[in-house]
Amino acid sequence: MQKQKCVFLDRDGVLNYERGDYTYKLDEFEVLPGVPEALALLKENGYLLIVVTNQGGVAKGIYTKQDVLACHQKLQDSCGGIIDALYYAPSHPNYSESLSRKPDSLMLERAIAKYNIETTASWLVGDTQRDLDAATKAGVKSIFVGKPLQDKNYTFKAKDLWEAAQFILEREGK
Repeated sequence: MQKQKCVFLDRDGVLNYERGDYTYKLDEFEVLPGVPEALALLKENGYLLIVVTNQGGVAKGIYTKQDVLACHQKLQDSCGGIIDALYYAPSHPNYSESLSRKPDSLMLERAIAKYNIETTASWLVGDTQRDLDAATKAGVKSIFVGKPLQDKNYTFKAKDLWEAAQFILEREGK
């Protein structure tokens, strides 16, 4: 079986608006402008699209697994159903430990094994240091999107997912 290339995607702040608090209510879950187009462009160029998101509010009892799944369905519906997989870590360090939760990389490692992903040809797009740390642990390149954190030197950064998608394709020579 041939290895596949992938773009791993953090959810809140990359695919939908970051509310600063937990985003779990459907009426507050709003896909960012340009996201459907960016995902379609990556898909057209042969990338698997896999969401990897921490959802610690489940462990805290703020919202349920069903709330997470409903938001993921809304995301899929908004993007034409082209996301290949959605992984989430429901744990929170104050309540339950988990190697799935970023900055650990178990969500990525599971997807890499399941989908036969070539890590050197894959990327993670995230908006926090823990996203970038998970990418490094899993052996994939990363792009920081959003407003850079002070005193951080990112290897690659973009203002949003659309710009990150353009950058990935430029690096690939497309």
